[in-house]
Amino acid sequence: MTENAFTRRDNDNGESNGEDGGRGVGRMTERGAGVAGGTVLVTSGTGKTGRRVVERLTALGVPVRSGSRTGEVPFDWQDASGWAAALRGTRAAYVAYYPDLAAPGAAEAMAAFGQTAEACGVRRVVLLSGRGEPRAVVAEEALRGAAGTVEVTVVRSAFFAQNFNEGALLDGVLGGEVVFPAGTTAEPFLDLDDVADVVVAALTGDGHAGAVYELTGPRSLTFAEAAGELGRAAGRPVRYVPVTGPVYASLLEEFGVPGPEAGFLAELFATLLDGHNTATTDDVKRVLGREPKDFSAFAREAAGNGAWHG
Repeated sequence: MTENAFTRRDNDNGESNGEDGGRGVGRMTERGAGVAGGTVLVTSGTGKTGRRVVERLTALGVPVRSGSRTGEVPFDWQDASGWAAALRGTRAAYVAYYPDLAAPGAAEAMAAFGQTAEACGVRRVVLLSGRGEPRAVVAEEALRGAAGTVEVTVVRSAFFAQNFNEGALLDGVLGGEVVFPAGTTAEPFLDLDDVADVVVAALTGDGHAGAVYELTGPRSLTFAEAAGELGRAAGRPVRYVPVTGPVYASLLEEFGVPGPEAGFLAELFATLLDGHNTATTDDVKRVLGREPKDFSAFAREAAGNGAWHG
């Protein structure tokens, strides 16, 4: 519950749950694959986006190191001493930072990672970030400033749709009540397969160096509207229960989240869900040449894959 399952960030929990969409990578070309060249390190390689990126790179024949805290390639954001070993000999890296780029210490970690990546000869880094998070932008810039000649691409994501079937909101859907401090704010929920496809395109293709992509789904829904669509797909009622930030922080503490972290998450949601992230973008289409997956399509696929049979 503490690995950003609540938001849109990756997590590295050693599990590989959920289904891959199996869709292509859009405008990735053979010449582009040669630009990145060599091996790609995927940090949080067992997380929500990380494992999808690993699957896609592997399918393309790109050598991959899947980094995780307990995997064959040790990588822990809390232990910088192992970063060089994971990066050495790689030509590109996908960075999904835990616990969140807006969290205290993230900018320092990004600066240290950037320095290590350049020292190890990495040529390209793709960073997963949060859309509309001022403190995450500070961490983005810390990475850019420290990475020197390394090409850096930033992928800022809206809320993951898969939070409802792979993250902490799953239990709410199963229980028929999604409790969250979103009020009536609409959010352009984004499918993780679209995130992974954009990341792989940026890792392997041309023309992405220095780019900042803001990824959203094709339309915005309130959490109440999203709950309604989830209920129709699951075949049983699901309703949204709005709560205030302090109430939500208290609920998180009841589930074992430490008080400071619970407070940080509640504050983060207040920042994200004030309406400034409601508008959609066309960046998925710009990168991949196709529209992003609609939330209703995500819900039908998740239901068909048995996500809410529990």
